[in-house]
Amino acid sequence: MLQFDKDGLQTTVQDLGRSGFQKYGVIASGVMDPYAHRLANILVGNQETEPTIEITLLGSHKTFHADCLFALTGGDLSPAIDGIPIKMWRPIFAKKGCKLSFGKPVSGCRSYLAVAGGIAVSEVMGSGSTYLRAGIGGFNGRPLKKGDVIPIGETSEFIKGCMENLSKRANKSSFIQVDWTLMAQAIPIYKSETSVRVMDGRQVHLFDEKSRDAFLNQAFQISSDSDRMGYRLKGPELALIEPKELISEAVSFGSIQVPPDGQPIILMADRQTTGGYPKIGQVATIDLPKVSQLKPGEFIRFEKISLEEAQQALIEERRLIEKLTQSIALKLKECK
Repeated sequence: MLQFDKDGLQTTVQDLGRSGFQKYGVIASGVMDPYAHRLANILVGNQETEPTIEITLLGSHKTFHADCLFALTGGDLSPAIDGIPIKMWRPIFAKKGCKLSFGKPVSGCRSYLAVAGGIAVSEVMGSGSTYLRAGIGGFNGRPLKKGDVIPIGETSEFIKGCMENLSKRANKSSFIQVDWTLMAQAIPIYKSETSVRVMDGRQVHLFDEKSRDAFLNQAFQISSDSDRMGYRLKGPELALIEPKELISEAVSFGSIQVPPDGQPIILMADRQTTGGYPKIGQVATIDLPKVSQLKPGEFIRFEKISLEEAQQALIEERRLIEKLTQSIALKLKECK
């Protein structure tokens, strides 16, 4: 079990989302950074679909109530065990009683904690993700807070053997970090100004030429009024050629809507199911993790990409993840 000793800013249980229910008005939810989530699970021998704990900016402090194999990926929030700094993007074995804490954000803003065996929460409509506004899923439908005790699922015999060996290697130490790392290209670098690839939105033709040019050639700042539902941007005003009323239609993760004030909004994991504002662009799925790791005050630029290029980039990422899955499985076998 995992006990929460101190509140964080917003710490929730999330998985890859609640699919198939948007037609009923139920949002997808799920992790903001699917890549970091997948890698965290793979590093501890879980399926990619297992829930992880999404930690935003200020991490909550936790105590392991049993020996545990875990991994942290995503943003670097200065993690430490019993006050000793630990590394990201690798498996770590912690003995019963160890305390995991976080300090100042170094890069990115969301970290993902995966535990071997998975976070054992009940599924709601096929997902363990927390839908905050409806108060369902995850752990009692809310952010995790001080005093919560989260159950961990059963690990496989293979992982149990790995943990036993790591425990012996740790000897008198309270934890041990495995001495191998992921290939460099597998670990993202989070920047305070980043460029993301976008495709044309369905209503891009409704915007005047000046606005279309500004959208692709000027930087936008992430507003403090941003959350899991949407990132509000501040920058050049984007205007339509002429005022136009639109019928609401389906939106997706990464849809870029422009309300009447001309300041775009990137719809994120907790987005609504439909929207009536014109969409100037759509962030390519491959770059959604980049967006999710930006903090308020940081900057984003948009770079045009075709649908075919976006699909190919996603295929290449899938191949990388499969390669990493095989490689990590072999490394964990060596631990055993």
